[in-house]
Amino acid sequence: MNKFFEAKSIAVVGVSRNKDKVGHIIFSQLLRGFKGEIYGINPNLNELYGNKIYKDLPSLNRKIDLVVIAIPAPLVIDIIRELPSVQCKNVVIISAGFKEIGNEKLELELKKEIEKRNIKAIGVNCLGIYDSFSGIDAIFLPSDRVHRPKKGKISFVCQSGAIGGAVLDLMASKGYGINKFISYGNATSLDETDFIDYLGKDKDTKVICVYVEGIKDGRKFLEVCKKIKKPIVILKGGLTAEGNKAALSHTGALAGDPRVYIGAFKQANLVYAESIEDLFNYARLLEKSLAPKGDNIQIITNGGGFGIISTDSIINNDLSMAELSQKTRKELRETFPKLVIVDNPMDLIGDATDERYDIALDRCASDKNIDVILVVLDFQTPLLTPRIVDVISKYKDKKPVILVATGGEPTEKIKRIIESKGIVCFDYPETAVRSIKRLVDYYNKI
Repeated sequence: MNKFFEAKSIAVVGVSRNKDKVGHIIFSQLLRGFKGEIYGINPNLNELYGNKIYKDLPSLNRKIDLVVIAIPAPLVIDIIRELPSVQCKNVVIISAGFKEIGNEKLELELKKEIEKRNIKAIGVNCLGIYDSFSGIDAIFLPSDRVHRPKKGKISFVCQSGAIGGAVLDLMASKGYGINKFISYGNATSLDETDFIDYLGKDKDTKVICVYVEGIKDGRKFLEVCKKIKKPIVILKGGLTAEGNKAALSHTGALAGDPRVYIGAFKQANLVYAESIEDLFNYARLLEKSLAPKGDNIQIITNGGGFGIISTDSIINNDLSMAELSQKTRKELRETFPKLVIVDNPMDLIGDATDERYDIALDRCASDKNIDVILVVLDFQTPLLTPRIVDVISKYKDKKPVILVATGGEPTEKIKRIIESKGIVCFDYPETAVRSIKRLVDYYNKI
């Protein structure tokens, strides 16, 4: 499986002069970022961007680590039969037109040819693969339309190209990094379990994200997931009868009974997400946060209303409100003005300063009764300064610290800087607490 992401030589079958063609997009993006050898294949083209284009794989006359196929479905089998000529065992098949449109016979024939040659294939009908570390970008969406995230510790296995592209773009826009991205489409050969198993052993992956519409082998899937000692965040498409029908026509996946899936996910300690937003939020919190020791949450805020909403969210998500120790209460009451509410939520009130937050965080980070600190920051108040970034970020290695800040451009600017320091920020308390719930549950079960 490493050859997909550590290839030193790549051939793209289906290179075209037409900039809108899939083969052209993949070839040009590899030229921009991949440091290895790149070869284009098209019997009707001699040259592109100063690179010689070959008529077929045998004419390369050299060993190739990875072949990317982007040609009409009926021609794919011929290319599979040519792979031994370049001693290649790894192929990404972008091409669509198989069982997702009812052409099961052609896909079955292709599968037999792949198995006969002991080839590992990603696809068919997929978006491609991306590795931020090696520079392999075999995704057919142009980088000016879908921005590529920076290097990170989250890897994403995605059956849907559209969802995969959207999440990549979202991660890039939010400044989050990715390690590996795998769009696998119909799973003709390798399936979701194979990729999860691989990423579970990948030293550069800390959190595995998965979007699936159907699971090929449920027993194998659960056995593999249970063995992996990393968070696996999963979003399942096709949970309704109508969604199931749509999944069948999208990738040919039979979705199955939602109750069975969700129950199985819980058994394997998978972090179940109900939306794309949740998938992204849970993954980034699991990547960045320390592991909490329990579910006792302390709220620190300078806005009373936000403290109330946060409290409701904590209770509604079956988490616990932390009980400040007597020592912490005494020290804070002796230090703070009388109007400050030293409780949970802790309300530093509207004239809160950077220093007041610093003192509150320092005491709460040392309080053994507190497992997670939820900082709800109203940056619109007059006495807070950009120094609040350093104040909050210096406690991230002592306890899980999560920030909520709702507001316009000034608030967003502060949040981006705090995010760059390794603290996960949310727009709303409800979203933050829902994510904290998944963080706590995951670590309580391992």
